[in-house]
Amino acid sequence: MKYTKDYSAEIERLKKEIDTADAIVIGAGAGLSTAAGFTYSGERFERFFSDFEAKCGFHDMYSGGFFPFETPEEMWAYWSRFIWCNRYMDVDNGTYKALFELMKNKNYFVITTNVDHQFRKAGFDKSRLFYTQGDYGLFQCSEPCHDKTYDNEKIVKAMLDSQQDMKIPTELIPKCPKCGKPMAMNLRSDDTFVEDEGWHKAAQLYNDFLHAHEGEHILFLELGVGYNTPVIIKYPFWKMTERNPRAVYACLNFGEAYAPDKIAAQSICIDADFGYVLNKLML
Repeated sequence: MKYTKDYSAEIERLKKEIDTADAIVIGAGAGLSTAAGFTYSGERFERFFSDFEAKCGFHDMYSGGFFPFETPEEMWAYWSRFIWCNRYMDVDNGTYKALFELMKNKNYFVITTNVDHQFRKAGFDKSRLFYTQGDYGLFQCSEPCHDKTYDNEKIVKAMLDSQQDMKIPTELIPKCPKCGKPMAMNLRSDDTFVEDEGWHKAAQLYNDFLHAHEGEHILFLELGVGYNTPVIIKYPFWKMTERNPRAVYACLNFGEAYAPDKIAAQSICIDADFGYVLNKLML
């Protein structure tokens, strides 16, 4: 494994690769959204969830997602706030929009494990995006009895506006329109995750893009991907780089910028703040 602390030369290498690559495959993880301002603890958590913290004892939004709430009314009060904060509010500090400006005239495709919809909000082409793990903006049947998802902005806003004492009105608890069972978030956490028509279409478009540029000068640009689900982005990027001598693997990750020795000569590893790197790339 390798990384670099003297990353100024690596940034110049990456800039050249972005300019000359036949195709760019962006793989984005949680670290990118963290760099954009989507933090789950600290000031943002205190601002929106201090009442839940006082009552339930958890100290960050992530932990709250696993808390055993006493009633559905209380659970959806929490989740409606969570969804609104991390899906519908304008939080991006400019990171995603700057990345779009860097990529908008390039031949790119994005695969991401993030579920906050920020690529689309920043202007990235919907037909060049594959959200593998779901979307905070979608509900599905919790069973699930069918493989369709549902936009949730209106109902989430209604929950947000009408909740009192950390509870929503009972009549706002979302139910499946087909079987009447409770709705759930369309997030991959177990085998009940619904891969709807849009998911399968995006997966096919991603595979088509990879096949169309197989053997070409491809830049696999990995941004903020950790080791929670490395089989989705990180490991495939390594394997595709190893198979293609014209490919380049670039890893931007603060504290976790690594590449296998087998592709070291084809790799650019930058262990630095993403905002700083992005600014340098745009000069």
